Amino acid sequence: MSDPVSGPPRGPETSPAPGTIDIARASELARRVLDEVDRAVVGKREALTLVLSGVLAGGHVLMEDFPGLGKTLAARSFAQALGLDFKRAQFTPDLLPGDITGSFIFDQRSGEFEFRAGPLFTGLLLADEINRTPPKTQAALLEAMQEKQVTVEGRTFPLPRPFHVLATANPVEYEGTYPLPEAQLDRFLMRVSFGYPSLDEEWQILSNRMARQQEEQVLDAVVTPDELLAMQAAIEATVVDESIGRYCVALAAATRTHGDVLMGASPRGALGLLLCSRAYAVIDGRDYVTPEDVKAVALPVLAHRITVKPELWMSNVSGAGVVAGILRTVDTPSAREATRGSASGSGGERHTP
Repeated sequence: MSDPVSGPPRGPETSPAPGTIDIARASELARRVLDEVDRAVVGKREALTLVLSGVLAGGHVLMEDFPGLGKTLAARSFAQALGLDFKRAQFTPDLLPGDITGSFIFDQRSGEFEFRAGPLFTGLLLADEINRTPPKTQAALLEAMQEKQVTVEGRTFPLPRPFHVLATANPVEYEGTYPLPEAQLDRFLMRVSFGYPSLDEEWQILSNRMARQQEEQVLDAVVTPDELLAMQAAIEATVVDESIGRYCVALAAATRTHGDVLMGASPRGALGLLLCSRAYAVIDGRDYVTPEDVKAVALPVLAHRITVKPELWMSNVSGAGVVAGILRTVDTPSAREATRGSASGSGGERHTP
């Protein structure tokens, strides 16, 4: 195996430093988190795996789908299972930037202005219906999502760690909405859709509701915020062969030369493929990345970074279709004999959807 692009090889004698965890433990905790969230969000294991991959990769996830398909429930469930403080900001046309970042309030008792933190100061923020607020308020998220800080009246306030944004967007009812600009979309590591459940899954949702005899479902915290940070740090040791890294680059570059594309994915898209495929591999129980990991995350990582030519807007051409075509045409790295066992001892076996 050639030199890895990211992360040093983990020898069999390596033991984690105090306050850290190894990849095997991170994989175990990730699967337990998914099992817990599965209790609330029925039949969406693959979509939930993608969302968790985005979080473990240290990024933010945009969940875009029709109303009532569990986007808000998924965000709240992840916050509970990951042990994170949770706040929800309902984005409306009259929402101001200070409503989410916070603002200075004059305290009459002290005679001074004091900063009152907004909902951004949390572990996991649900930005609900982010496309219903004007661009000025949408832009207020840019600094927070990229720099993990907010600046109000010239003063900078760091956000707590970990900090993640799970945003929802409604692809219908375009009247009164403000489509996210490309710069804002690019800040989201992934865009995930849940889709409608099957008939059996929908009945399971109804059955679960009757069994618990209450609307709200409370999940157990599987990890603490510190353990989540340790899981994110453990993923940095995942081995990425040079051929896999170049495959990520080739996929991102192919979006820029596609005949239907006005603007393709930037190098941030290639980096997103690398980061998310590492997390996806760890969730699957391995400490190395395969081409199938990259393919599994390619659509949610790249599709929203592609702008189709305006003359094709009324056709069936879309970013998702472009990515699907690229996955069929770009050469996949040849399979190599795994020289290092997976973190869970499963031999790296995968069932790709």
